[in-house]
Parts: sequence; structure tokens; C-alpha cells
Amino acid sequence: MSDKTFRFAPIGDAPDKVVLLSFDDGPKEEAMLTQMLDALDKHGAKAIFFVNGYRVEEHPELLKLIHDRGQTVGNHSWDHVVLSKKSKAEVQKQLGDVQDIVEKTIGQRPEFFRPPHGAGGDVGKQVSKEEGMLYMTWSNGSLDWDLKATKKDPQLVIEQVLSQLHPGANILMHELQWTADGLDSLLTKLEEKGYGFIDPATIERPGAPAGR
Repeated sequence: MSDKTFRFAPIGDAPDKVVLLSFDDGPKEEAMLTQMLDALDKHGAKAIFFVNGYRVEEHPELLKLIHDRGQTVGNHSWDHVVLSKKSKAEVQKQLGDVQDIVEKTIGQRPEFFRPPHGAGGDVGKQVSKEEGMLYMTWSNGSLDWDLKATKKDPQLVIEQVLSQLHPGANILMHELQWTADGLDSLLTKLEEKGYGFIDPATIERPGAPAGR
């Protein structure tokens, strides 16, 4: 992964026409999450679910569901705050508490970190590295969170993703109902364009060997 553009390049002879799917701000609701997981399974796709600690505390069973369905859990801070405005101690607590509760719940510590609002700052990058996580924002924003842009319309979310599509795209989406409603169609359209889906287990990250 490029640490400047957050796009992915192939390792060895792996294909370059692939994308990383990611979903922020969960886990929220079982029905919506199950809908997303079912769509991913239908297409044989893996994704990173970047979770907030306070939501995991409220719904540990949903974190277990993500894990049990073979998807990857990432760290999205405890409270979804702008980390670039916080002290190192505050950032350490925001990230460390998520690492701890995720490990307590599923037996594994996250290896990927995405700062809320894409604003981790130098301290966020440093602390995530100290925690053994790969820091990333995104290179393709679905704008599913921007109600003026996508208006809770699954088709507009799909159009936003396709308009920014590029090999190695790091696609940012959220646990939102309109995104869940459009996910199967989006994955179908990506496949029709010849794209595959990156398995997070194959991404080079701190302390882990490169996969294929």
C-alpha cells in the first residue's frame, strides 16, 4: 500500500485490477450488517470493518458476527473524534482501548487503523505504528455519508464509487442502510468491469509477512 495515496499495488504476480472494500463506523445493527455480510459472501469478497470502541462495547455480538463470517476487523478509534487535535496520550487511549476490547471479544488485535474523518495527524500515524497497525485513509470515497451528494440513494453511492474507480482502489464505505442496499449491485458492477477484491490477509502490514 502506498503511504501517500493509500492505493494498493500487487505483490509479485498478483493481479493489479483489484479493490479493497472497507466499512467504517460500526458495528451498528444486526439486520443491516447481515445484509452486507451476505452480499460479500455472495461475491466471495473480503473487507475490513473499521469499528468504534463504544459501538463494540454496546454490541459485542456484532463484532463476533463480523469475525465469525470471515471478515477483518479494523480500528477506527473509540469515540470517532478528530485525533489530529488530541494529545499523544489521548490518541493512545483512543486506539489502545479499541485494541483491547476487540482482543477481549474475538481474541485478535486489529492490524489496520483508519482515523475518523481521515484526520490522524502525525501522532495518529505514530501511535498506530506502535500498536502494530497499518495506517490508512482511502483513495475512493463513496460519499455514502454525504447526504447532499448521495441522498441515501444506493444508486448514487454506486455511481460515486464507479466514477473514482482505479486499480488498487481503497474504497471507503460505511455501515449505512443505503450502502447495504446497493452493495450486491456494486460488487456485481465491479466484477463486470474485471475487478477482484483484495483479501486483507494478503496486505503487507507491520509485523506480518506479505500474502498473495
